Amino acid sequence: MSEQIEVQINIGGRSFDVACQQGEEQYLLTAARMLDTEARVLVDQIGRMPEGRMLLMAGLMLADKTVGLEERLRAAEDRMGVMAEELKELRGRPAPEAEKVEVPVIPKSVTDTLAELAARAEAVADEVEAKAS
Repeated sequence: MSEQIEVQINIGGRSFDVACQQGEEQYLLTAARMLDTEARVLVDQIGRMPEGRMLLMAGLMLADKTVGLEERLRAAEDRMGVMAEELKELRGRPAPEAEKVEVPVIPKSVTDTLAELAARAEAVADEVEAKAS
């Protein structure tokens, strides 16, 4: 069984000795820093107040933040559940049929005619150029 140790924490400018299990000091210090952050806001806004009231108010402020985060977490989990169902449905659908795409082919007679017209146009251009010089 783990041994209990004393850890000194500071909240709202006051020092407290708190016992915790060995190895859990970091968790305790992190929680104390969160509570201290809220307590300092109160001390800055209201000034010095009784220890119990300061701790109560700081705890309530943290609880309020926690409730907000829990609501956001539930909403995110709900959205994730809906998306998981959609994904499951999409994966269960058969693959769409391949579409047949027809590419128009130009008949050989048309390409031959176009080549002949291009050759005639070049010949006419050569004649015009020869007469112009």
